[in-house]
Order: sequence, then C-alpha cells, then structure tokens
Amino acid sequence: MNIRHEILKAIEEYDRIIIHRHMRPDPDALGSQVGLAEVLRASFPTKEIYQVGGPVEGLHYLAEMDEVADELYKGALVIVTDTANSPRVSDQRYKNGAKLIKIDHHPNDEPYGDLVWVNTKASSCSEMIADFAFSFPDLLKVSVAAARLLYAGIVGDTGRFLYPATTSYTLEIAGKLLDFGFDAAKLNRELQQISMKVAKLSGYVYENIEVDENGAGRVILPQELLDKFNVVDSETSHVVSLPGTIDVTLAWGIFVQQPEGYYRVRLRSKGPVINEIAKRHHGGGHPLASGANAKDLKEVAEIYQEIQAACRKYLAQ
Repeated sequence: MNIRHEILKAIEEYDRIIIHRHMRPDPDALGSQVGLAEVLRASFPTKEIYQVGGPVEGLHYLAEMDEVADELYKGALVIVTDTANSPRVSDQRYKNGAKLIKIDHHPNDEPYGDLVWVNTKASSCSEMIADFAFSFPDLLKVSVAAARLLYAGIVGDTGRFLYPATTSYTLEIAGKLLDFGFDAAKLNRELQQISMKVAKLSGYVYENIEVDENGAGRVILPQELLDKFNVVDSETSHVVSLPGTIDVTLAWGIFVQQPEGYYRVRLRSKGPVINEIAKRHHGGGHPLASGANAKDLKEVAEIYQEIQAACRKYLAQ
C-alpha cells in the first residue's frame, strides 16, 4: 500500500478531521489546507471537517479559519499541510489528535507524524493535494471551491509558473483545475493586487537594494521604515521576489525587522543553493527559496556574507 492509499484509508476511518498549515500563511498554505478540506467535504458529507490556524492577513479572499474547541481533537484525525517543521504549525493543538498526517513539499528535515508524505519535486503542496484527489476519482470529489483554492496555491508557489519547480505535470494539474470553471482571471488579479502602501514600499526596495559584483543582493527593512509606510510584516511578502526581476541579481535576502527587534529573513536565488544558509540561522526551506531569522544586524551581515560566498561558489563552477 503506497502512502496515498494509506492516507485515504486513514481519512475513511475517522469521522472528524482537522486540517492545519503553517503560521503566516501564503496562498499555498491556504490552498493546500482548505483545498483539501473542500475535497473532503464534497467527498464525505457526513464527516466533520475543520480548517484551523491563525490570522490569514491579506488572504481573506481565499479562506477563513474555523473555531475549534479543544475537546474536538479527541479521537480526531489531524492533517498538517505545507509545513516542514513542527514549531511552524499554526495552532500547536495539532498534536492532540488520535492520528497525525504530514503532507508537504519541503525537504523532510523533521518527519513528524504517524504518516508522512513528502514530495520535494512537487511545485507546491497544493499540487500534491490535487494529485491526491485526482488519483482516486471514484472516491474523492473535487468541487469548484476546492479547484479554485488548489489552483491559487499552485500559482502562488510557482510565481505564476515562473520558478524552476514548475513542471509539465504542474501545468497539467493546473489545466485540470481550470476546467472546473471558477473565475481564474479574477483570482489571478486578487493574487497579484497590492495596496498603494506596498507599491511605495516596492519603490523603496528597488531604490535601496545593494547588489555586489557577483549578484548577491540585500535589502534591510527596519521597523521605523515599516512604520513610515504603515506596512506590517505579512505585507512585505509582496516585495520578496522583486530583486529577481533585476538582471544582475543572482541570490538575495530581504531582512524585515520585527517589533521584538530581531529580523525575519527571506532568502531567494536564481541558482546558488541558499537553504543551507537558512538552516544555519534558525530556518530552512527549498534550495532556491528559504526563510531564516537574525537576532541583530550583526547576524544580518553574517547571512549576507554567506549569500555572497554562495554566489561566488556558484559562478566558479
């Protein structure tokens, strides 16, 4: 029995299923989490299906979370999507169920859960959920709502099919989802749309990015700057990919100061492997897209030096 069959068997065995994702959700986190929830609601109308987690800032057009009492976890199946490491699971009650399943596309550095399905070749966790649903057409039903969410997750994590993880199978799955007839043009506009204040922050990023001779870039966004633009941390996700549009950038870090003083670090690359850098600084992720943390500007400088070294090594190959 392969892992897909084991997961389906577990789903069939439980009357209550609670689905989690990572904190600070992006479209793939919500797409995979709530997309799966909608598949299960359509397929098993008598089961109790819940989606749980913290705020979905800026993504309310995709989904909202359910309020779930502590006692509902007793005897429940819990599924966590798109979350590589257990501390990043939004709502730590995920441990309180009877059985735990992890479904993810990040490197499996922490194989938590009774069943673990990780596919690092998938473009997104939403692609995995769609693949799972389409693998059992006689048992699982994909609703229009599910298709919309899963498509959003794929588009989000592939950068509109721009990033290297996009495969012919990714496009095949996206095409199948489009056939369900949701308003894809409207959804794409919602995914792309930014506020005026984020637009102004984008201008700041382009004007102030520092790029060395090997293509290593960095932008530091101190708290006073965020206050000036009236931007919160979750909104800075819109500027992370901007350095990649510049011809001379090869790998870069966006360093966003948090109210507590430390820096949230978003690392991106066009070639040099940067997830090993992230792992050395309380983070992790994909080889070309990772996250980390820096306690102060000294550690910010250390991370940038490591990005510079990664670029030099890449160019020397």
